[in-house]
Formats: sequence, structure tokens, C-alpha cells
Amino acid sequence: MTTTRNPADTRQKILAAAFQEIHRQGYQGMRVDRVLSKTGLKKGALYHHFCSKQALGFAVLDKLIAKRIAELWIEPLQDCTDPLQDIHDLYERLGNICGEEFFTLGCPLNNLAQEMSPIDDGFRERIGRIFQSWQQALSKALQAGQERGLVDKGIDAEDCATFILSAVEGALGMTKTRQDMAVYYRCGRELQRYLNSLRAIHPAGTKPDSGG
Repeated sequence: MTTTRNPADTRQKILAAAFQEIHRQGYQGMRVDRVLSKTGLKKGALYHHFCSKQALGFAVLDKLIAKRIAELWIEPLQDCTDPLQDIHDLYERLGNICGEEFFTLGCPLNNLAQEMSPIDDGFRERIGRIFQSWQQALSKALQAGQERGLVDKGIDAEDCATFILSAVEGALGMTKTRQDMAVYYRCGRELQRYLNSLRAIHPAGTKPDSGG
């Protein structure tokens, strides 16, 4: 019998193992031998797909982390009806679908931003592009809300989007530092308070009920 090799599956297996290592140990703490141990592959198979440890780290960012951010935040915001409520709902959803380990280890993107952006331009540029895509999705959702009369037209959507993104990542960072999921939900309540402050004023002089 002959064994059928599937290069795409092999590549994905390596990426998944490398992601786990990076999330737990950081990029600099990631060891190729541990990645190989998780996959059961030989070193030659890894270097067939990734010419260096750096190339593997870049691929984890581009193929796994960016994809996950798109699934969790960017794509849902493209069709949202009430961006202020929907942004908070996505925040709450993250707390419900991600296991506790995710929060105790921290946001993989923010971890890499803190670790690698000051020392590696390749990482910094890739991380910056992911954050920019996320910020733009938030901004476009707020702008759409302004057009529908749901969001105060006096706000700067780009500035608010930057602040919201910073608040989300800050909450994840504090949750990691405290090792306590309650911190995440407390931050979520304050995020909702901020989002409600962005609601348009109706002719009667009151803000509509957010449903939150």
C-alpha cells in the first residue's frame, strides 16, 4: 500500500501546532522541536512548507489569526443592523464561545503585538494590517449606523472605532493579567455604557432604548 500525502493538510497541521506554541510560549519561546512533536512530522516536512521559523510565524498571523479576527469581528459587522448593540453582542459572544484558556493566555494578536512589534518590522506590519482591517470594519459599521439615524452624526467614526478596538484589547489584556473572567464582563458593561453614549438623539430629546 502507498500513503497518499496531502500537502495542504500537512501545512495546516503545522500551522495549528505553531499557533498553540505561540499562544502559550510567545513567538520567541516557540520551539520547532515542540511543533514537530505535536504534529508527528520530521523537520524536513516543516521546512518544505516554511523556510524558517520567521516564515512560520508570519503564516500563523496571516492564515490563522487574521482569519479568526475576520470570522469573529469583521464579517459579522458587514451586515449588522444596529452597530452599537451588535458590537457589544460580539464582545459578549467572544466570552461565550472562547474557552477560559483563551482568556488566561490572552489575545494572540495583542500578545504578538506586545512581543514582536518593537523588534521585528515584518511582524509589526502584519499585525498593523490586521488591526487596521478590524478598525475599518468598526468604523464602517458606525458610519452605516449614522446613515440610518442610529448613531450620533456628530461623532468621528474612525476615532470611535479606534477607541472601541483599544477597549476590547485592553479588556482582554486585563483579563489575562488578573486571570479572572469577571474582569472581562465588567469591562463589557462599561463598553456597553460607552456605546450607548454614541446613540443618536431622537427629536424628543432622548436616546432610543438599546435593548441592552
